[in-house]
Amino acid sequence: MLKLIKKRQEKVGLSPGTLVHIGEKKTDRTGITIVDYDEAQFQEQEVNTVEECFPFKDTPTVTWINIDGLHDVDIIERLGIYFNIHPLILEDIVNTGQHPKMEDFEDYIFVVIKMLSIDKEGNEINAEQISVLLGSNFVISFQERPGDVFDSIRERIRKGKGRIRKMGADYLAYALLDSVVDHYFTILERVSDRMESLEEDLVTNPVPATLQSIHRLKREMIFFRRSVCPLREVISVLERGESGLIKQSTGIFLRDVYDHTIQVMDTIETFRDMVSGMLDVYLSSISNKMNEVMKVLTIIATIFIPLTFMAGVYGMNFKHMPELELHWAYPAALIAMATVGVVMVIYFKRKKWL
Repeated sequence: MLKLIKKRQEKVGLSPGTLVHIGEKKTDRTGITIVDYDEAQFQEQEVNTVEECFPFKDTPTVTWINIDGLHDVDIIERLGIYFNIHPLILEDIVNTGQHPKMEDFEDYIFVVIKMLSIDKEGNEINAEQISVLLGSNFVISFQERPGDVFDSIRERIRKGKGRIRKMGADYLAYALLDSVVDHYFTILERVSDRMESLEEDLVTNPVPATLQSIHRLKREMIFFRRSVCPLREVISVLERGESGLIKQSTGIFLRDVYDHTIQVMDTIETFRDMVSGMLDVYLSSISNKMNEVMKVLTIIATIFIPLTFMAGVYGMNFKHMPELELHWAYPAALIAMATVGVVMVIYFKRKKWL
């Protein structure tokens, strides 16, 4: 977040619509791939220049143009000019700090969504901004780096599986959104496994490292919620079908994505409550451990109080103390002290204080 704020300072004083990449550079090279298809034919190619995308603007087939890498603003600007994309939309595309949102223009729909991933250890959730432009016969997606959750969509297009080759560009846009939302459940599953491990640590051996893990998980749930919560309204607007670019048949599928988004939000809220409960359990566990330690120390001190009293009495330096002259006084005092200690331990056990 601090890096994004520092990057924003570079735009101070510039006119609206000036393209400045705000965010981390996650790839050295901007990759451009084109997938063009209809029910009868399909072609897929990786191109070297953005100008090679231009002939696909007015084709009767469905065209999916995917851009990997947002740091080369010149490519995005040239693509936006040819496809008549508003400069403020292009500015939002290269600004990776956007929240999920949707803007409806007459000729296209602009959607921003967060694609989430989790590292192999399951300790950190990472977000990548995905921008999608939906036109009458094309979809343009912008990603921060290569690698995504769209491989299953590409495979369905290649093999002609399902209805995707029979539907229009709006169905392709739905498929992209649906794939991102479905991947949220994978993240939630990994988080659930992590929470189960933390709960076991809380019960068996809560340590300061456990508290750090709880706080880290709490921050990630807040980050997860912030990335997903605005998406509910985005899908809701798309599902209502107020734009002519989205057919009624596709709206039914978008309703399913909306339901999945609600499920994700409910699960996130449940996890947040569980994390808060885990923090309470940790504090209670630490308090119980402290109470156990204090109980043991109190019992030890209680046992030694009468022993200390007896030792103190016979440790006084008075001249006339008849017991000091007896030969068996010393062992008798030791026996008396041991007896008192044993009797107190037995009493504590009967009271179930030990």
